Amino acid sequence: MLVVEHQENAGIGLFGERIAAQGVVLETVGPDAGAEVPASLDGYDGLIVLGGSMGPTDDGDAPWLPATRRLLVEGVARGVPTLGICLGAQLLVTATGGRVREAVAGPEVGLHTVSFAADAAGDPLFDGLAASDAVAVQWHYLEAGELPAGARLLASSGPCRNQAFRIGEAAWGVQFHPEALGGTARDWVDEDRQGLVDLGLAEDAVVDEVLAAEPELRRVWGAVADRFAALAEAQVRATSAPASA
Repeated sequence: MLVVEHQENAGIGLFGERIAAQGVVLETVGPDAGAEVPASLDGYDGLIVLGGSMGPTDDGDAPWLPATRRLLVEGVARGVPTLGICLGAQLLVTATGGRVREAVAGPEVGLHTVSFAADAAGDPLFDGLAASDAVAVQWHYLEAGELPAGARLLASSGPCRNQAFRIGEAAWGVQFHPEALGGTARDWVDEDRQGLVDLGLAEDAVVDEVLAAEPELRRVWGAVADRFAALAEAQVRATSAPASA
């Protein structure tokens, strides 16, 4: 499974733990990983594009973004299990004809509630969360303002309508951070101190809230990570099965 990491303090976290535990091999690429974003998904059975502090079209500052957007388009077209997280979701939206904008209701930073729609029932990734609420780490100043044609909305929050969505059969975007736990929150607080001041948030309170929620975060999003790993394993079986006569 290919993982695109945009910056060192925004790694795959909980998702990496759980997916690797399922026996899936993760290959991380990006500026701090010592490997360039590949030209195609050939040889990969899944794609995860992580978050980062840049915007989805900041190609001058992040020259690997065009290649990442092309991979996301390829993932959608080929039905390769694909997950975009925060910036990754914004890249997915941008690459497939949607629109990203400044967060209209303001940034979401820290622990927030995400509400899954009844329409999430039967979704290959989020079926178990249909018509329920879940807490997740958020850290975004931009949002997916307009989803591409045909996208299916799966979850929202009060400030941000497009929290989780699916494009095609096997490509998901989530504005929140299902991979993030307390250690990641601490790293982001250290990087974004002025942002927290502007929002009137106390650094320790943000981190402590995430740490207190870790058992629930591991339970809910760990199960989603397991399901994504299973989708990748199913992709392996599908691509390795002999063609019928």
